[in-house]
Formats: sequence, C-alpha cells, structure tokens
Amino acid sequence: MRFAAVVGARPEFVQLTPLSLALREVGHEQVIIHTGQHYDDRMSATFFEELPLPKPDYHLGVGSGRHGVQTGAMLEQLERVLMRDRPDGVIVFGDTNSTLAAALAAVKLHIPVAHVEAGLRSFNRTMPEEINRVVTDHVATRLFSPTETGMRNLEREGITRGVEVTGDVMYDILRRVRPRLAKRAHQLLPALGLEPGGYVLATIHRPGNTDDPEAMQRIARAFTRAEMPVMFSVHPRTRKLLDQYGIPWGAHVSLIEPVGYLDMLTLEESARCVATDSGGVQKEAFLLGVPCVTMREDTEWVETVEYGWNVLTGSRTEAIIAGIQRPRPAPPARNPFGEGDAARRIAESLRTWSGNLQPRDERDVIELP
Repeated sequence: MRFAAVVGARPEFVQLTPLSLALREVGHEQVIIHTGQHYDDRMSATFFEELPLPKPDYHLGVGSGRHGVQTGAMLEQLERVLMRDRPDGVIVFGDTNSTLAAALAAVKLHIPVAHVEAGLRSFNRTMPEEINRVVTDHVATRLFSPTETGMRNLEREGITRGVEVTGDVMYDILRRVRPRLAKRAHQLLPALGLEPGGYVLATIHRPGNTDDPEAMQRIARAFTRAEMPVMFSVHPRTRKLLDQYGIPWGAHVSLIEPVGYLDMLTLEESARCVATDSGGVQKEAFLLGVPCVTMREDTEWVETVEYGWNVLTGSRTEAIIAGIQRPRPAPPARNPFGEGDAARRIAESLRTWSGNLQPRDERDVIELP
C-alpha cells in the first residue's frame, strides 16, 4: 500500500522515524509531506540529518502564523498534494496543527486516516493541541494508542472501532539512539560547563506561559532561586517574547539556542531534573529516568505523574522550586509506554488495512493541472 505521512513539528519527525523504517520493512510505499510548521532548521532540518529519516517528498513551507491562518494554509496545500498523489491512506501523528489539517484534508477526499498517538487527553479545551487531537481521533479510521489510558479515553467518547494499543513509537527511537548519548555527553557537557546530574534542563513554549509576562516572571524567579545551573533551551517564538519582556535571569541561568534531537536527549539524560511545558519532553524524561517538573496544570501523559516522576506546578514559583528539589522517585514498576516495538506493530497492522478501506467517490477528486 501507499501511505502519505504528514509531519511538521519536532515530535512528529521523531515519531515518523521508526515508523518509516517499519513501513519499508513490510513493503509499504510512503510519501513524506513536511508542512513547514517548524521552519527553523534547528527545529526541523536537523532531524533529517541525525536520524535515518528520508528527506520529505513535499515541503509546503507554510511557516508560522495564527492558528486559523496556519491551519487553513496547510489545508489548501495538503488537499492539492493528496489529490495529485492519491495515497491509499494518510498517517498523522500527535496533536499539532499539521495533524489536524492533514486529517481534515484527507477525510474530505475520502482518504482514510491513521492517527499515531491517538487517545491522549489533557481535558483542557483551552489548549489548541487538545482540540487538534480530539477532532483527529473522531475522523480517523485507525487509531493507534500508545497506552491503555488512551484507549479508555477513546472508549469514553464512543470510539471503539479501529483502536489498537501499540505502545509509543517515541520509545522505539529512543531505544535505538540511547547508546549514542554517553559519547555525546562527554563532548557536550564540558562545552557548556555542565556536570552530569548537576543542572536543570528547561524548555518553555506553550502560549499559556510564554504569552503571559507575569507567568514568565514567576518562572524566572524559580529558575533564579534554583540551587544549581539552569540550562534553558529557548524556542524561537519564546525568545522573541522574552526580548520584549526584559525579564532578568539569574547568573546561573543560561539561555541557549535550540539544539538538535540527539543533543537534546543527551542534555535530558544527564540533567538532575527537567523543567518543561512540552508533552514530548515530559515523556522523554520519564523514559530516560530523569525527574520532571511540568509547568502546566494538566498533562496528557498522566502515567508520568502516577509513577511519581513528574509533578504539575503551573507557573507557581514555590511549586517549581519544590519540584526541582524533590527527592528522586522510586523506579517505575513497569513501562506504560510499551516494549519498544510500536512501529513494527503499527506497520503490521496497516498491512491488513486494504480490506477496510472505504471506496472513494472519484467525482470528489479534482485533477490538478
């Protein structure tokens, strides 16, 4: 079968990597469409250099913009590409605007959608990501959930057909690259003046934090009062806002440019604690055995909290400090994110998809000039 895989942001490149390999191994054809949602090379191009991921067949170059503008531009261009390419199915990942746009473009052309990382819920409808993932799940034909929790969330919404619990594809790729991290740490940490286990790694990019100067002030106070160096990897959009706010940071807080995927994992694995508002980084910290402070009031990765490796603090200064300083939790009794074979399981499942495809009305497909 021939699948179009649509990606546009950091987590999607990571998720696609093991699945792309697995799809090729079982004989599927694939077309990779990069929407350009993350247009900064440090946020996208490095993945195609560092990971065994084929270059995109299409790069739409949509770039940034308001949610409606960005999603609309993606819809228009994705529709044209899908009409030209006519894949048997479209594979989408996670919860970005690229995910939503691809799912909508496909179902309106009667092309079935497979959603990798289905069923996640933060139950916070003010987050654009929550809307994206809910809508995508309700239009998808096949839903691959990374956890049992995700499957139960789907069941509560009446979605039971086409659902499989496969484990998490991000764990697949993490297992593949982790042996390379120790060597990178020997070079990277001294270059940044860091000691293993002696610093906090921070990332902040969600508008609930970055668009609120007072929230960022509270976070800055927490980082400034931390008893160890804080390495703050600053998203390009966050950097622009911080320049406007003029927030003072402590001398031990270093604001650095985003790093590549492998260097980010290296910094995560060697940190004493990770402080973030990113969903993917929460999960990576858990899988790497590093305590995490999530500067949100909710999380879609509830297992990381249930096992004691993640605490939700919002932007509250004292809560962030307490989270950073808390003792290391006990090792988890099991890994709720699978066995590291999620991509193989998804690719094998898709081999049977041909019998479940809905017939497409060719009158709805418009030929491109």
